Amino acid sequence: MSHTASLVALRPYDRVMVDALVWITGGSAGLGAALAVTVPYPDVRVVSISRSAGPDGTEHLPADLSDPASWVAVEQHLLERMTRFSGSRVVLIHNAGTLTPIGFAGEVDTAAYRDNVLLNSAAGQVLGHAFVKAVVASGFAGSADLVMITSGAASGAYPGWSAYGAGKAALDQWVRTVGAEQRERDRDLRVLSVAPGVVATAMQAEIRSTDPADFPAVDRFRQLHDQQELTPPDQAARGIWTLVDARVESGTVTDLRRR
Repeated sequence: MSHTASLVALRPYDRVMVDALVWITGGSAGLGAALAVTVPYPDVRVVSISRSAGPDGTEHLPADLSDPASWVAVEQHLLERMTRFSGSRVVLIHNAGTLTPIGFAGEVDTAAYRDNVLLNSAAGQVLGHAFVKAVVASGFAGSADLVMITSGAASGAYPGWSAYGAGKAALDQWVRTVGAEQRERDRDLRVLSVAPGVVATAMQAEIRSTDPADFPAVDRFRQLHDQQELTPPDQAARGIWTLVDARVESGTVTDLRRR
C-alpha cells in the first residue's frame, strides 16, 4: 500500500472561527459529496477526508483510509482542530467504503480483500475512537455527533459481499457499544449508525456490472435501477442530516427506509 496520499503534513492552525465543524470521510463523490453540500448549518467549515478533493467550498484532508498510516494523521488533525475550536457543534460522518472486490471469499484478490476489511471495518472504529478522544481531550462543551454510514448488508447475508457485510455489521455493533459508553459518561456526544438505502452512486453502477457468478443478487439491483427506485444522493443526504437533528439516542442504528 502506498503511503504518499495518506501521510498528511499538518501545520499549526489558527483558532477556527465558525460555529460548526463537520468532517466527512469519502466526501469527494457520491453520498459523501452530497452530505458535504447539504450541511444544514449556516456557519460551518466542512472537511472532506478523502483521496480526491471534495466539492467547492470544502477543505480537503488527503487520506487513503484503507492505509492504517493515514489514521494516525487524521487523529492528529482532529485533535489539532478540536483544541482550537470555540464553536458549538462538531460532526464526523464516516461515509468512506468500498465493495471491491466483489466475489466469494477465497476466490478474490487477497490484497484487495484486505483493503476492504481495513476500510469498511477497522478504519471506522479507529477514526471513531480518534473523534471521541479529540472531543474529550479538548474539553469541548458543545454538541458532538459521530455518524457511521451502514447498510442493509450488515444484517443480511449477500454472497459476494463477505468483507463488506461483515465490516458494516462490525460498525453497527461498535456504535451500539460506544453509544452506551457515552450514555454512561452522560456526555453530549452521540454515536449513530445510519443506513441510507439504495443510493444512486458509482457503487451501484459497480454492482450492476458484476457477473452473477460473483454476486448472485445482482438482478435485484439491476431491477431497482431499471424501475428508478434508487434514492438520489442529495435526498439520502438530507435524510441523514434530518436524523442527526432529530436527537435520537446515542447508540441507535437506523434504516432510513423504515422511518
